[in-house]
Amino acid sequence: MALTGLELHHVALRIRPGTEHATEVFFGEVLGLHPDPGAREIPGIPLFWMDVGNTQLHLFSVEGTSQYARTPDRDPFTQHIAFGVPDIAAARAELDRLGTTYWKAGRGADLQVFTYDPSGAMIELHQIGTCRCQAVARAGSTAAGEGASPLYTA
Repeated sequence: MALTGLELHHVALRIRPGTEHATEVFFGEVLGLHPDPGAREIPGIPLFWMDVGNTQLHLFSVEGTSQYARTPDRDPFTQHIAFGVPDIAAARAELDRLGTTYWKAGRGADLQVFTYDPSGAMIELHQIGTCRCQAVARAGSTAAGEGASPLYTA
């Protein structure tokens, strides 16, 4: 059996330090994307989120390995694709059953699971309805917004 019910949540891209403003202007004024004012602040990581329909583009400025990495290959601020899953515990159980190596970040409602595909692309999984992005909040999720636990701790 495979994971089921996945929803594309975001694509996360690293941008060069010092290009944050120019990059945000490019995505806004050239591509016509709108920033998500609800993007969380993560100490030491300049970032912004852009809405792309019901999906998002997360852009963050990090040089080298971030301060939130457990090891260089377990850095949540590496480029990745994120999917929401209906049940993160069931997804973890299925990854275990399949023998898929993964690692966790966050806790509680903010739990994220990261793995790599065979070509080395990082994949994030998290519980559907628990993100704090404004796209989800506008869609009526009660899980989005205030009160969620901190996602990253150095």
